[in-house]
Amino acid sequence: MWGMELRPSQLACEGVSVAFGAQQVLHDVSLATIPGHVHALLGPNGAGKSTLMSVLLGLLKPDAGTVTLMGEPFRRERLRHVGASINDPAFYGHLSARKNLRVHTTLLGLPDSEADRVLELVGLGGAGKKKASTFSTGMKGRLALAQALIGEPDVLVLDEPQNGLDPEGIAHLRTYLREYARAGRTVLVSSHQLGEVLHLADDATVIAGGGVRFAGELAALGPNLEESFFRLTTGQAGQAVQGGQAEQGGEAR
Repeated sequence: MWGMELRPSQLACEGVSVAFGAQQVLHDVSLATIPGHVHALLGPNGAGKSTLMSVLLGLLKPDAGTVTLMGEPFRRERLRHVGASINDPAFYGHLSARKNLRVHTTLLGLPDSEADRVLELVGLGGAGKKKASTFSTGMKGRLALAQALIGEPDVLVLDEPQNGLDPEGIAHLRTYLREYARAGRTVLVSSHQLGEVLHLADDATVIAGGGVRFAGELAALGPNLEESFFRLTTGQAGQAVQGGQAEQGGEAR
């Protein structure tokens, strides 16, 4: 239960609001992850999931609200604890996949073998010598995921990490991420594959219309996640959020 968790959240935000001109994208959004858990960030297209991830990573300054990382107010130097894959990261097209990753392993003081380890992990072990410019969209997504996994950071922030993976790859990633979190780390995942979320996540935050519609243990949404998600994101959310608060000690906002 959230109220019983003694360890401080490794990644959290409170009261985040973001507007682009006259468009209010996020309003008073709060999210708290739990070390050892996989946390799903859910919402319909355009709900602001990518915007919130950008705020959490310091890529976008919110109009209001705060972010904490590793239990302390956000500071850019603390990003060394974070691995992230969001917003189609760029690669050096003239370099091979392996050499792209070795740029990062070198900066982090890690052996070259770490690049090979994460390539194998995402199913690109046989494509390490290919230039990144020749990769398909799905392969680039897997390369971005490999980059996020370098050095086994304390916090992973992943936007649609299953994209580009076949069913076997999705199952392997699911097992890896759950084991990764169980070591006391934090995994925050944005995904539209609700069936996969059921197997992957422990907790969830659902946002729609710029605000939080649910925050709590995923099990509180019941066995039919798709039905609950539809109800939460189509304006019938008040009762569901209150139910989540009651079960989670009032954590939902």
